Parts: sequence; structure tokens; C-alpha cells
Amino acid sequence: MTQQGAGLASERDTPRERRFASTVRPGARVTPERARSHNRALVLQELYRNEGMSRADLARAVGLTRVTISDLVADLIADGLVLELGVRTDVRPGKPATLLDINRGGFAIVALDLSYDSLFRGVVTDLDGTVLHRDQTEVAGVTGAPAVDAVAELLARLVAAASAPVLGVGVGSPGIVSEDGTILSAPNLGWSDVPLRTILAERSQLPVLVANDANAAALAERTFGGAQDNMMLVRVGRGVGSGLIIGGTLVRGSHSAAGEIGHVVVGTDGGERCACGKDGCLETWLAIPRLQSRLDGAPHADARPLILAAAGERLGIALAPVCGALNLGEVVLSGPLDLLDGTLLGSAAETIRSRTMADSHGGPQVRMTTLGRDIVVLGAAVMVLTGQLGVF
Repeated sequence: MTQQGAGLASERDTPRERRFASTVRPGARVTPERARSHNRALVLQELYRNEGMSRADLARAVGLTRVTISDLVADLIADGLVLELGVRTDVRPGKPATLLDINRGGFAIVALDLSYDSLFRGVVTDLDGTVLHRDQTEVAGVTGAPAVDAVAELLARLVAAASAPVLGVGVGSPGIVSEDGTILSAPNLGWSDVPLRTILAERSQLPVLVANDANAAALAERTFGGAQDNMMLVRVGRGVGSGLIIGGTLVRGSHSAAGEIGHVVVGTDGGERCACGKDGCLETWLAIPRLQSRLDGAPHADARPLILAAAGERLGIALAPVCGALNLGEVVLSGPLDLLDGTLLGSAAETIRSRTMADSHGGPQVRMTTLGRDIVVLGAAVMVLTGQLGVF
């Protein structure tokens, strides 16, 4: 098999309950090739979330005939994506069934996170998301074409470090990213209409997927963090962005900018001047450099909880209409625990509850992610796995 495909990223003990997103669009003409690709993805999905299934188990789970399943499994084994584990050890009448599984260690995935202030981070994982290798490159003050070169150089080092064939590359980038992997706007990196996916695919000769870092984080939370089908992931760092999952599907918006809440003005009482030129944007209240500056300048220690509570309230003001309109079940925050967890989180949750009809359904759960600093690379790997194999 060629170095094409995808990868995943998660802890071994992460729950595997996931939904399969159909590869056949409603109304599309279902050709034999498309149907086979769809069925192949169904089989891979079942094997991925249920280690050790027989061909008969698969036929029952996906609703295909045993003949069709045997044909598909034979192809997947030939491609190196599926392994035979041996016969089932439990006592059942008849010939013991041979168990199958995804070849979780047979391929590698490369995933990159470009969202940090002064460095690009990357990992190599196996198909289960176990991180096998890490690397990073300092990019303080690096923008434009040199920043693209820095991404490509980091990618090349990660591919070279992989001990198994690389199935694909996932990239989480700041800014607005189109569906074809073009960075429409990433001011902090000096990027405008940069076809990053195309550039990296040409240089690496690998399949590449690129998405906004908050969207990638939302996918990771949905896949590995046990998040609900209707949720919002708010990523707080140098700026503020979010990823929105509705019905288990990522929402991109009409111009690939869904979730860009950082420059929503919160309140009518003005506020600090934002980099975008408006006063009182959410980023002026919540972005980590701004928040840390206010905390550092506080006249006394007792002011700290008041500052954090005020930031949480503004976040709640921004999120309440979204939670109410979409009936979200969860809001998950990703960022520095020492600043976001506790007072700020509690203030945001209370503000959302007070501004929505929480009494009728309890309102959305508001919590911190448990995925830590790897949340974006995990999501980037999910993108590749879903895009290449139909598994998430």
C-alpha cells in the first residue's frame, strides 16, 4: 500500500463510541465504486471502535452479507489495514471464528499544531493516537513565506522520524481556513490566501488536510473527550476561537468562518480597543496576554477573582445566544487551566444559565477539556483518519 491514508490520536483508554459519517451525499448517484468505498468505511469504523470482531460479527453490525464482508476484509488485509488476530477463545458451537482488528501500529500519522505564539508543534502517532514522537520549531517573529517553509521543514523531520509508512498529515492552523485547506486569513502569521494544503502535499508527496485549530480541537473533543453531539469548544490562547459540532458534524459556515467569536463585541459599555479596531471584543477580555496583563497589574491579590469572574461573565454573554439558539448540550473550554478553570469557568456557566432558558433543561454543561496541550494535534489526526478512511 502507498503512503496514503489517515491517522487518529487518542489515549488507549478513551471511549470508542463514535458515529459514522456517511461518505455518500444525499441525492448523489451511488456508483459501484462509491458503494464499495462506503461499505469499506463502515467495516473500518466497526473494527476501529470494537477491537476483535469476526467476519460474522461485522456482517451483523453493518448489515452486509457475509460474502460481501469477506470480500471487503480480504482487500483490507491485502492493503495492510486489517489484521487477523487468531481464533476466538470463547466456547461456541461450530468452527471457531477468526477475529479481526485494524492494524493500529502498522501505519503512522503526522499531525501539526500551528496555533502557539512562538513555535510550531508536531507529533507522529499510530492509528490509535499513541504519540510516538514529538518535535517543534521556534518561529518567534517568523511570518509569511518563511513561516510556510518552517511548517514544511518540521513536517519533513516528522515524516523522517516515523518508523511506519505515513498514511497522512493533519494540520491545525490559526485563522480562517477554507475547505480546500487554503489559509484565507491568519494575521499573526502574515498569511492571506496561502494554499497551505497544496504546498505541503506537493513538498511531502503525502495526503494533507488543513483546518482551523479550534475546529480541529472540537473534533478531538468529540472523538476522544466524550463530548456530546451538540457542543461548542472554545479555545483560548493568544486569541479566542471556537469550533461548533451540531448533530455530530463540524459546522464551517458560509465563508468557512463559523466559530470566530473573538471579535464579537460583548456588552454595550465599551471596553479596551481590540486589534481589529473595535472596542470591547471578547478577545480584549479573554485572550491570555490581555487577561494575564490585567492580573499582573492588579493592585492586590483580592482583585484576581474579580478579574477572572468579569472575563468569565463576558464569555457567558457571548455564548448564551449561541447556546440558546442551538440548544447546545455542552460548552468545553481549552486553554491554561490556572486561568480558565475555577472562577472564570464558574462565572461563564452561571452567566449562560442566567441568560437562557436553563430551568427547562438544566442548560449546557460547561467544563474544561481533559485532552491538554495535544488537543489540536489529536483533532488534526482525526481529520485525516476521517478524510482518508471514513473512521472517526
